[in-house]
Amino acid sequence: MKNVMKTFDAYAEQYDSWFDSPEGKALFDIEVNAIKTLMKDIHRPFLEIGVGTGRFAEKLGIGFGVDPSPAALSFALKRGIITRKAEGEKLPYQDKSFGAVFLLFTLCFVKDVSKVLSEAKRVLKEDGRLIIGIINRDSVLGRLYMKKKAEGHPIYKHAHFYRVNELAKLIVKAGMTAEAYSSALCRTFPARPFKEDVHSCIIKKAGFVCVRSRKIDRGEKNGG
Repeated sequence: MKNVMKTFDAYAEQYDSWFDSPEGKALFDIEVNAIKTLMKDIHRPFLEIGVGTGRFAEKLGIGFGVDPSPAALSFALKRGIITRKAEGEKLPYQDKSFGAVFLLFTLCFVKDVSKVLSEAKRVLKEDGRLIIGIINRDSVLGRLYMKKKAEGHPIYKHAHFYRVNELAKLIVKAGMTAEAYSSALCRTFPARPFKEDVHSCIIKKAGFVCVRSRKIDRGEKNGG
């Protein structure tokens, strides 16, 4: 995790500026729309684990964010996010503090995924929701990022990209149950910006997949 933090500290400005590129703007808008489809009937306050520079938090109205990178957090702070320097494995908040917790492009960088999900669950209110968004390893976009990883990209060389079925198993293991999904970036990844609809289901070859989960009610069986 220290190596990841150092990398994001070193590349925070470069990473953030990518979102202002034509490609970055196009992908960002599609991903935001995919996340928003899962935000109906969830209640503030919201927390993003791995808030980074705060691009998604600002757009989605997420008020609180944690990240281990001081350089990234400096951007998030300027975007109006209430930030704390912390890792997802040890959140500096009391139990049942948030109506929703977001993990967006974060799981691939954490060291102990089970602990992060356990902490996310701990700080959720009883009727809270966990929203996870991943780059799907089994997609054109996923293979592009896997190639970047193999080539030693300074950021993505630290990443472990997940398949959709792997994410589903992690959610079940965390004692939660998935209740809604969204998928985007389903077409062959183009060389130029584009627009694309968001699908309210899991599409196995989608580049970006989001899952909304909740705590299991007492006596309820987790069917995944």
